[in-house]
Amino acid sequence: MEDDRVSILEAQLAQAKMIAEDSDKKYEEVARKLVMMEQDLERAEERAEHSDSKIVELEEELRVVGNNLKSLEVSEEKATQREETFEEQVKALSNQLKEAEARAEFAERSVQKLQKEVDRLEDDLVTEKEKNKLL
Repeated sequence: MEDDRVSILEAQLAQAKMIAEDSDKKYEEVARKLVMMEQDLERAEERAEHSDSKIVELEEELRVVGNNLKSLEVSEEKATQREETFEEQVKALSNQLKEAEARAEFAERSVQKLQKEVDRLEDDLVTEKEKNKLL
């Protein structure tokens, strides 16, 4: 009976050793997976940190671009207003030029008429002087 008991205990011991070895293997596997997951987590945190800084950088760039866009829109609006003002000035100056050309043309015709009148009067004067000489 003692031998049976020893055999049973030896069998239980062998089984316990097998269970312990299996548990050790499972522990080592879990520990290895844990190390890998911790490394993955560290890399993921580094990527997240890099992404966060990139987000901040891009947000700043977006703000600057937005401000530049607003400035360009204001500049475009001012340029459009200046263009409209210049077009109005060109139109007004064109009208003034037409009026001045019309006045100049009228003045030239008046000068020609007056010159003809002066020429006629000078001719009359010469004629009258000759008549006076004859008297």
